[in-house]
Amino acid sequence: MATEVTLPQLGESVTEGTITAWLVEVGDSVEADQPLFELSSDKIDTEVPAPAAGVLTEIKVQVDETVDVGTVVAVIGGEGEGGGDGQAETGQAETGQAETSQAQDGQAEEAQAEPAGDAAGNEGPQSAGSVAEREDVAAEAGAEAGGSDTATVPDRATEPSHDTGAEEPAAGASGGGGGVYEDTDEASDTRQAVDGEAPSSGGAGALASPLVRRLASERGVDLSSLQGSGEGGRITREDVEGATGDGAAAQPEEQAAPRQEQPAARQGAPSKQPEAEPKAPPQPERRPTPQTGDRTRVEDLSRIRQRIAAKMMESLASSAQLTTVQEADLTRVMQVRAQVKDEFKAREGVSLSPFTFLCRAAVLAIRNHPKVNANADWNAGKVTFHEYVNLGIAVDTDKGLLVPNVKGADDLSLAGLGRAIKEVADKARGKGKLEMSDIEGATFTMTNTGSVGVLIDTPILNYPEVAILGTGAVKKRPVVVTDEAGPAIAIRDMIYLSLTYDHRLIDGADAARFVTSVKEVVETHDWAQEIGYGV
Repeated sequence: MATEVTLPQLGESVTEGTITAWLVEVGDSVEADQPLFELSSDKIDTEVPAPAAGVLTEIKVQVDETVDVGTVVAVIGGEGEGGGDGQAETGQAETGQAETSQAQDGQAEEAQAEPAGDAAGNEGPQSAGSVAEREDVAAEAGAEAGGSDTATVPDRATEPSHDTGAEEPAAGASGGGGGVYEDTDEASDTRQAVDGEAPSSGGAGALASPLVRRLASERGVDLSSLQGSGEGGRITREDVEGATGDGAAAQPEEQAAPRQEQPAARQGAPSKQPEAEPKAPPQPERRPTPQTGDRTRVEDLSRIRQRIAAKMMESLASSAQLTTVQEADLTRVMQVRAQVKDEFKAREGVSLSPFTFLCRAAVLAIRNHPKVNANADWNAGKVTFHEYVNLGIAVDTDKGLLVPNVKGADDLSLAGLGRAIKEVADKARGKGKLEMSDIEGATFTMTNTGSVGVLIDTPILNYPEVAILGTGAVKKRPVVVTDEAGPAIAIRDMIYLSLTYDHRLIDGADAARFVTSVKEVVETHDWAQEIGYGV
């Protein structure tokens, strides 16, 4: 029974999504909950799992297409429903083998050009027209099978010169090309038969998926010359990409030698007409080698980078942003941290970073400054104050900036907040599954630009929030301190706190009072007691 795969609802405000990559291909078997495709929305990139086990029989929405939530994007059939096309192609291959065998017995007029050709390398009389016809049919069969974009026709120059009179058994398996991941040996051999590749053609005997074979063909790499680094000696994409062009350059000479050794005629077979050279598969456009002075390159902007840009412009265009800066003395915090960090990590399973202290201080200060934890609807003329804090954490990832949030951060202790921050940060970096609920619902955001040594930053609001606090790098500096003996210069661990706020709702004095409250919590809170250590 077929199962329709629909575009899932990722959040209340998400109405459409874009498929950025299919992780399987038509004809591939999938398990329930196996990642099926990558989906990109305005808020998150995620992998969508298969709703049921079976064979992917149809892909209705292609890569980079944007469709509404609920749209059917693919169809998964039962285990026996995915092989129809492949079996039909295999049937064509068997027909081609039989007809080619008849041609070898002297019946040249019945030798049709089927995709599988003569799997054992037997030759019959052919004209230039029949060679071209074989290539056209093979290309069509390869496209229908869902494998390589261009089907590979056995190169007659590499066929054995002797007549074995034997045929290779036709492979009977489900159709469909190789997936993004490595194929099994059985699936690879089956797809070679469907695509019309004879095992004796250049490098076809090597263990490699159709995707890798196509890449090798495009780059002119002879697979038989490579040593596979994959499991069981399988040639991977990385092996092809890392190969030099020497093997491809020598391939024409190696193919020419068997052609010279072939006899001019065979007993019982008519004289052969000059054969047309097989058409080479289309090659990708080669980029010219950079010349002196050529120091630029053009790349497509990633989808997430385009979304980040749109969000930043929306934030600036939709609010009146201003930044105020305060400095805080982290000396006591750093002293406590130095004494307990090893024991804390052993007990809690996470590192005790200065940023965790600053997040806890901000959450404590928000209790007395509700304006920074609110949002306003200017069209309706209303403002909403949140009595909870969903703390957004700006995370630098390989894909770009993501801002998951810790729900109910005001209810967590320092240790609990440290664990929660690590959990959402790991999800954002791909060490867990980032859900839409992890992205939505933040009320106040923190960003730690000090992690890369920056002293002061002017962060942009995570709109529609009205405040974001940036923390700079902790630096030892000489500062003036006052003790019982009076003013003195001392070396202290200092940090800058940068608060960006929406000036439409928060006045400058309100912002100054809040960031100063954060400073006071950092400097005066009893951190040792909260951690639970008698320091």
